[in-house]
Amino acid sequence: MNTMKIVVLSDTHGNQRLALSILDLHEDAGHVVHLGDELQDADFLEDATGKTIIKVQGNCDCSPAHPREVSLELAGRRFLLTHGDIYHVKSGLERLRERAAAVDAAVVLFGHTHVACIETTDGILYVNPGCLKRGAGNLTYAVVTLTDGSITAEILPAVLP
Repeated sequence: MNTMKIVVLSDTHGNQRLALSILDLHEDAGHVVHLGDELQDADFLEDATGKTIIKVQGNCDCSPAHPREVSLELAGRRFLLTHGDIYHVKSGLERLRERAAAVDAAVVLFGHTHVACIETTDGILYVNPGCLKRGAGNLTYAVVTLTDGSITAEILPAVLP
């Protein structure tokens, strides 16, 4: 059985200690994704863990070194990664759905709303991991698992050990 685990973080807003504890908990993750809003947190995580973090800029980031969205293939599936603000996800997912269809995405990872969700529409899996921003209420992240062609996702509570 071939399994790949992807840890998905977004909107960490300086909560590096909590983000690091999540990565420590999921040392077996094949990939880590940071969907923006405080990419310096993603840089910190790379330095602390030695893992390469797949990163996209959020609306609070201004790093021309990092793209606003990424389309890539993992385990034979097309992923679209974006913070979500450029698709106005706080007003709904219609624009994001159009973009996902245009790039033939099987999975869309996005943030920005600070509200975790998992939904499947027209065969495309949409995952928003929520946020790790202190004082934002529920602090959450996501784990996406690809096993022999099937894809599952779960939202997990982020708590310090």
